[in-house]
Amino acid sequence: MNKKNAVELVNVLKQAYPDATCSLDFETPFQLVIAVMLSAQCTDERVNKTTPTLFAKCKTIQDFADIDIQELEKIIHPCGFYKNKAKNIKLCAKQVLENFNGIVPHTMKELTSLAGVGRKSANVILLEVFGIAEGIAVDTHAKRNANLVGLSIKKEPEKIEQDLLKIFPKEYLKDINHLFVWHGRNTCIARNPKCNTCPISHLCNHFKALSSNK
Repeated sequence: MNKKNAVELVNVLKQAYPDATCSLDFETPFQLVIAVMLSAQCTDERVNKTTPTLFAKCKTIQDFADIDIQELEKIIHPCGFYKNKAKNIKLCAKQVLENFNGIVPHTMKELTSLAGVGRKSANVILLEVFGIAEGIAVDTHAKRNANLVGLSIKKEPEKIEQDLLKIFPKEYLKDINHLFVWHGRNTCIARNPKCNTCPISHLCNHFKALSSNK
């Protein structure tokens, strides 16, 4: 896809989903770090049902570092992979306290040095907390959209991100993940995509292939 069509794609999706924003609930930077961590292999809806109890229990980063791991595991159990996530949460809290004076860092290198924070998570944190859009968070929705539409044929999220960064002008980076997430939840659904009512079907390789096979 060329840049002209890529820009059209974003503008059409912005019209279709004018309210597309981050779906995770948080009040502090570190709460978002935790929410993003919990969202791995879990829906944002489930995370948002779990975090109120967790955030009421752990009001400071020190609280996250000090909480008994078994209690933490019990609270976050509904989010899946709870043992590994609990381990990362406690270690991440200690790293922020010891390495960054209790302040969530705001560079990709520093964020990805934290336990449980990969590039996708760091992109979300940079954008939602600091307003920095230097990359694109490639989650399952963004991956599916990028592959089906024809923005990238890669399978690895980081390689897909690099393809997207080559196509989309910088001023659009802050919108792309939100739009792909909302489009993935409402229209380009994994098991039953609504291709016939899709607002970007005219730009989509998958839809064109389906049409040519009829």
